Amino acid sequence: MRNIRPWVVVEPPDSRGLRRVVVGGETVGHAWSAGGLRKILGRLGHPEDLDLEDPVALCWRGGDSGTWPDRPGRRHAVTVLLVAGLLASMALGAVVGWPDAFGALTFAQRLNGIMFVLSGVVLGAAAVAALDYGGKRQFRGSGAIVLLGVLIALATDSLLLFMWLEETEFTPFVPVFTLLWCWSLWALCLLVRDRSWKEVPQPKRFAAGVVVTALLTGVSLAYSTMYQPAAAPMHLTLKAEFGKARTDRSLGFLQVPLTLSMKNTGGIPVYILNDSYKVSGRGALYSKNPPDRDLTREWRDSAGQRGEDSGESELYVGHLTYTTISSGHFYGPGNRLEIGEEYTRKHVVQVPKDAKYDILGVDLTISYMRKDRGKIDVSEFRIPHYSWDRHDKRYYCPPERGCFQQIYYHGRVWHNDNLVNLTRKPRYVTAFWSPGRIPDSLISPYDFKGDTGGVQKEKREWGRYGAAQADVNSEVSLAELLAPPTPLLPPGYSSQVPTLTP
Repeated sequence: MRNIRPWVVVEPPDSRGLRRVVVGGETVGHAWSAGGLRKILGRLGHPEDLDLEDPVALCWRGGDSGTWPDRPGRRHAVTVLLVAGLLASMALGAVVGWPDAFGALTFAQRLNGIMFVLSGVVLGAAAVAALDYGGKRQFRGSGAIVLLGVLIALATDSLLLFMWLEETEFTPFVPVFTLLWCWSLWALCLLVRDRSWKEVPQPKRFAAGVVVTALLTGVSLAYSTMYQPAAAPMHLTLKAEFGKARTDRSLGFLQVPLTLSMKNTGGIPVYILNDSYKVSGRGALYSKNPPDRDLTREWRDSAGQRGEDSGESELYVGHLTYTTISSGHFYGPGNRLEIGEEYTRKHVVQVPKDAKYDILGVDLTISYMRKDRGKIDVSEFRIPHYSWDRHDKRYYCPPERGCFQQIYYHGRVWHNDNLVNLTRKPRYVTAFWSPGRIPDSLISPYDFKGDTGGVQKEKREWGRYGAAQADVNSEVSLAELLAPPTPLLPPGYSSQVPTLTP
């Protein structure tokens, strides 16, 4: 008598052509083809040559033994595209977040980077889940995990694309995240059409988790880009003071002490981009203004001699001349100044005794940049380059171009938000210095390759990297510096005139 075995039921094919195999009310496997079905039957103890048309052994629903609508080529191609896109998005997330997660200066920026790294981990898990989702879907939550990974990829790629559209500068990453953005749209449409979340036991909780993750990411980005700069203001306090002059009788010069100081009184460390001090002596002709003189004209002439931007004029002084006596760097481009750190320099100015100066003045100018906004390659930036050096082909500026003889300081700068670095061309800090001239510095894509007309100060880059300039001006009368010290009074002696009382 023939052994009675449990009846094998082959269910109708689903939308992908996969047929479920049921024995005794329990699912024992899924088959894409007749060969796959025979493997399942073999594990159940059926012979390899079992007749699939035998109604005693098998019950076919929604088609017979020849109904296998699976298209393996298309199915494998879709799975490969899903896995490849998720792995590429994982790599992009690591590239975006890794530098900030382990190299950013502020907690908010590090948190931002860590979130991108964690999103890369989720994308890696989604790539593994995509193999199951593109196959027999033995894990019920694989579709939801793939959907979460695609949503993260779409959000990241959309953010990168939006930031790139602000400048539309080509970088090697532009084709990458543009292609991934198109892929994420395709993958999202595919998963929504297949309702990949339907197998999740609690789809509402899954949706809530996605929303919470998106909100945390948005809050982190807003905190790092909006709140943190306002919470940590940047401020430098500068001082410039002359001391009492002394006469060097052997040389016939006056030695005037000068003290320059700078302190970071703000809430964030800074890079010094450029700095300069200039000591100048003023010469002038004085007049007593007799009644028949046109006072308005004298005032106007004096104002014109001081410069149209000075905002000052003097009535009794004319024919003003300013001579630069001493000029140089104060702290040096590329140096850093931490919070609360102070730097002081003492300098002695040599002035000839017979010089026709009435006033000595000093101008101290500092250009600086927030350290939490960017990182400068100081090893490159501190190296001086000379515009008159013919051997330095990159920085040499021929006189026929009308170039001033000046020193260049040039180096790469990275924004502390790596999203900016990936969506912009490389940026460089350039500082220009020459004796007696106002120091200038800029942040731009210009890399001293090509026409020097490309050197333009970009106010937007200046603000994006948190750069600013501070200066202090101080003047002192030469007569005051040469005045003899006030004699000390004997103890108990009063300089007030005694008053006689009747």
